[in-house]
Amino acid sequence: MELNKRLISLTSLMVVLLATVTFQSKAQEDIFGIDRKIKSKKSESEVGNAFRNAVSNFSFELSTGAGYHENRLIFNSEMPENYPITDLSTMEPAELTIEDTISFRNNNFAYPLNLGVRLNLFDMLVVGAGYGREWGSFDEFNGAGNTFTLEEEQYTYDKFYGTVGLILWDAKKRGAFLRWQYRKYSEGNISMQNQLKQRARQFYPWRIIAEGEFGSMKLKKSLDPRLTASSGYYGVGLRFERDLSEYSKVFIKPAAEFRPYEYNMTDPMEIQSLKQSIYTLQVGVSMSLPGSKRCKVAGCKVVMKHLHNGVEYRGSSIWKRQNRKVGQWYGN
Repeated sequence: MELNKRLISLTSLMVVLLATVTFQSKAQEDIFGIDRKIKSKKSESEVGNAFRNAVSNFSFELSTGAGYHENRLIFNSEMPENYPITDLSTMEPAELTIEDTISFRNNNFAYPLNLGVRLNLFDMLVVGAGYGREWGSFDEFNGAGNTFTLEEEQYTYDKFYGTVGLILWDAKKRGAFLRWQYRKYSEGNISMQNQLKQRARQFYPWRIIAEGEFGSMKLKKSLDPRLTASSGYYGVGLRFERDLSEYSKVFIKPAAEFRPYEYNMTDPMEIQSLKQSIYTLQVGVSMSLPGSKRCKVAGCKVVMKHLHNGVEYRGSSIWKRQNRKVGQWYGN
């Protein structure tokens, strides 16, 4: 039930954001009969134009990688003899008392696979949602000369997550930084002003995003029948993107996630908390939805973005940069 509520909340958020972006795009057109942004006119109808401008802010992505996880269980019980704890020196059940508190620890590797959708909000924020699966291994849970035995050594879990990212650096912020850097030169210094314009107009493919993640987990293959993941998790990461074209990009993302698990006993009725920290390095590809339609006009060989009857079309495939410079023309 809680998982369904989270999914409904994420879906509602995406619908609201889409409506907001559509409204903003529509509001920018036909004020007093004048288009404020000619390049945003991507359809002959106002509704179609607003929809295409909104859709162009969405992207789909696929990522995978590897992670190193650390696990910790602070054990204390009124009936420790009922737990699967073994004394490593004798290989017999550990003789513990109610006063004993043991910190069990272990670590190993995990391999995630994620599929997500992102929405760019005004080149300032990036919000998203997605589904992921992770496969991992679990070593012996040792502490104070004892081992806490779980039934399995491998686990698989699914997650549904949302993300919120702040764009720290991109082409626009680089342009603003260059203008600040050249502020000491007067407008009459033609040489330096031309240099500024040339540098500002250069194609800059890099983007850095600070990202937060939250979500819920569902164990598909648990380490133990008593182990559950009823609470949500959270994580932080730093995402480095490189544009391959206007619509496709690759990225690398180092991140850390923090997850709570519960080991539930029925005799006695108590819960032992297990905390997992995982540090991952993921690589992925992302594809944005094109707002401009591919030009189908017979005989038109233009490979840049161009207009037909006031509507913008793209002349190249989504895998190519649309407005290439001299020396960059290598097919459509």
